[in-house]
Amino acid sequence: MAQKKEIADVNGRIGVLTVGLGAVGTTLIAGTHLVRKGVAKPIGSLTQMGTIRLGKRTDDRVPRISDFVSLAKLEQLVFGGWDIFNDNGYEAAKNAAVLSNEHIEAVREDLESLKPMAAVFDREYVKKLDGPNVKKGANRMELGLQLVDDIERFKVENDCNRIIIIWCASTEVYIKEAPVHADVATFEQGMRDNDPSIPPSMVYAWAAMKTGTPFINGAPNLTVDVPWIVDWAGEKKIPISGKDFKTGQTLMKTILAPGFKARLIGLNGWFSTNILGNRDGEVLDDPGSFKTKEESKLSVLDSILQPDKYPDLYGDYCHKVRINYYPPRGDNKEGWDNIDIFGWLGYPMQIKVDFLCRDSILAAPVALDLVLFTDLAQRAGMGGIQEWLSFYFKSPIVAEGLYPEHDLFIQLTKLKNTLRYLMGEELITHLGMEYYGYFDEG
Repeated sequence: MAQKKEIADVNGRIGVLTVGLGAVGTTLIAGTHLVRKGVAKPIGSLTQMGTIRLGKRTDDRVPRISDFVSLAKLEQLVFGGWDIFNDNGYEAAKNAAVLSNEHIEAVREDLESLKPMAAVFDREYVKKLDGPNVKKGANRMELGLQLVDDIERFKVENDCNRIIIIWCASTEVYIKEAPVHADVATFEQGMRDNDPSIPPSMVYAWAAMKTGTPFINGAPNLTVDVPWIVDWAGEKKIPISGKDFKTGQTLMKTILAPGFKARLIGLNGWFSTNILGNRDGEVLDDPGSFKTKEESKLSVLDSILQPDKYPDLYGDYCHKVRINYYPPRGDNKEGWDNIDIFGWLGYPMQIKVDFLCRDSILAAPVALDLVLFTDLAQRAGMGGIQEWLSFYFKSPIVAEGLYPEHDLFIQLTKLKNTLRYLMGEELITHLGMEYYGYFDEG
């Protein structure tokens, strides 16, 4: 058995600062309070309901993950955040209309006490939204320093031992890595110069790095996956992860595509369209923001199917993604997929998937798990990119020179093996040769 890694004590209050108090943010916060009160179950949360196998199958050692590793309890979490609207948590949850009236009223007092801090926001990067609760400053550096003050003040006022920032806000317009992202000095000069290659999300990430705060990117924005932040986070032992919460349609792709590849079923085309009516849908109605989301969604299939390795099966498939803003649908998104496959001797077949999902209901447990696992990583001294959390992202950040692993089942094995590794347990390969004695001597 390997040696257990040293992990700092889990005690103390943990400040969870959400960038954005919209549908995802309020569903996460309200849901956590509901679970605390015993009103509802944390369905979909690996940290709250998942188990992990240890040792051989015959050992029957299958504890809950929360009993196996030292994860923070929900009672330790203290929520805060930033938003461009002045609505408190209760008003924001009512406006988001994700949760039932009964659930919102059950935690009304908890939500009403949540007042959003003024946000760093620029309509050039999210063209479909605007709000009054926005910070003012001569340049991005001044705005960033205001965020640093917010983080440090929240930590003191709420008696928090640690802080974690999670991006639950809108998708920004598509930008590419630029020279300003190369190193800290260049980036900070770019902040003073209001360089257009520094969107608001990166200002939050800068403030996180300056305060030693882990940062989770729940949107497809180019935020922490730039050289200076990756280097800084690694050197200072600050966990970073992203990007883009894996929820509806892409979740289904990472479940189905590995199955096609495992059985060597060919693919001619995969057409995906989404009908979505919440604020996220409104933002993605802008071509610039949609481009960012499209890049995230399109990357999944190539990574899983490896067309260069399987040209006869996947060398020439057509993959299209569409998002349609339809206000009556609200947060209850419909993801519709038409999949044209082919099998033995090239005979064609079709699969059609109509996923009538609730976007924020799927995202909230993902966000909770990421917060708790990120806190674990920080206490274990695991700074930099947390690739072991790829299970939760559409477009996982990885070290330079690596391709991202998108197969959901490989991602889950990686996550659980990381937990086993931290706790000094044997890694699970699923080989199983020890049960059959094929090569026993004598």
